[in-house]
Amino acid sequence: MTSRSFSAVALCQRAAVLRVACRNMSAAANPETRSDFLKGELHRRHPGVTNLKTLRLPQELQVAAQSIIHRAEVAQLPERVRKLTNFLWSRKRLIEDVALRKRAVTMEKQLWEKAMLKGKDLDMQLLDDRIKKKVLSELKRTTYHWNPLKYDEELGVVYMAARLAGGYAAVKRALNEIKKRDPSFAPQSLLDFGSGLGTVAWASHSHWGDSLKEMVCVDSSGSMNTLAERLLNGDDEGGAPHFKHVYFRQFLPVSPKVQFDLVVSAFTLSELPGVKDREDAVFTLWRKTSSYLVLVENGTKEGHQMLMEARDTLLKKQEKTVYDSRPASVFAPCSHELTCPKLSSQIVTPCNFQQFYQPLLSPGHHQRHTEKFSYLILSRSRPAEEDREGVDWARLVAPVLRRTRHIHCRMCCPDGQLQHVVVTAKRNGRDVYRCARNSDWGDQLPFVPNVQEDTSDSE
Repeated sequence: MTSRSFSAVALCQRAAVLRVACRNMSAAANPETRSDFLKGELHRRHPGVTNLKTLRLPQELQVAAQSIIHRAEVAQLPERVRKLTNFLWSRKRLIEDVALRKRAVTMEKQLWEKAMLKGKDLDMQLLDDRIKKKVLSELKRTTYHWNPLKYDEELGVVYMAARLAGGYAAVKRALNEIKKRDPSFAPQSLLDFGSGLGTVAWASHSHWGDSLKEMVCVDSSGSMNTLAERLLNGDDEGGAPHFKHVYFRQFLPVSPKVQFDLVVSAFTLSELPGVKDREDAVFTLWRKTSSYLVLVENGTKEGHQMLMEARDTLLKKQEKTVYDSRPASVFAPCSHELTCPKLSSQIVTPCNFQQFYQPLLSPGHHQRHTEKFSYLILSRSRPAEEDREGVDWARLVAPVLRRTRHIHCRMCCPDGQLQHVVVTAKRNGRDVYRCARNSDWGDQLPFVPNVQEDTSDSE
């Protein structure tokens, strides 16, 4: 080998050493880029990943549901499934009387101003009657008419065909947040408020089947409780349940001192008529929570705003009688307890997430649907809370855009601000860059964005 070759090799080796040294200096300058947060895991499995792959219903649940639907022989089932799905997704909250009166006063004032501008001699009593009739007619035309859903056996089967798989996927994804970030949590008791078809019990059993000893499912509809019990028994009246210790009730336990390790309410707040009803229900559920309270709703503006109502109720309001003095703290998805930045922006958009799943009535094995949902997890403050992963990490609130040598991430940060962050290996370190490349909507990123480097998300 010539001296020229030796010098070229030496230069390459020196360049490699310099690159490693620069990378180490960058990591030392920014401690968040060190790989200690990985705890030996691969980048695609870093602690902030809570997304799940395409979910399928448990085989026993799938078979039982298909058997019930087949035996029910509901007429025009696909069309009724489509209509119910659209109805549930577009459902809004009941307009409160105060807001309705305010809207009526504003409309009446505007109509009077228009009438006065015309300057004609009018019978004031006649004009007043006309304006009131017009206001009443306009309110009837533009006001959302909220009606409660009453589930009989047939509507319950339609609901099963429409929502069993999607509801299961959303609940399991929300519960996976606790499973991933608090691996020591092993609940022995579960309360499901508004249990419906029992999807919460199935999803909880898939995560903590070894520890759960009592699952109380409460739903005011006796028909839904019957369907849920049939699903649990495999649609076999004399068959044994697929897992034990599940109890179906139509009312909550009376004693306010009875608590459960895990309390869940999925797609139930939207079934309560008014703000006061939802507030009372949230306080009741919190009283019965000893560790975690999980709320899940549709990923719409209405669903998200109902969850933010519940969040403000437990963080800012105080009950008259307190049985457990440990305060509420937000566990997920928020990394802060400030006002949701999506509600304070000029264009209000819901904070929602997605989970892929295989539908119940799937004609093909490779078909998958997307469930968009919003969720809120609150926990009782405990000393171990500070030791959990992801306390101060930013949450990805939109799909990640992967580009050559950089990634666009839209995140909700611990300071309560939405940030559009461009992650690169040079700026943020190789480990953070690779974690970002392997993350997606709903995951957390293991670093706190540098505000000087990031741009505010004003879109």
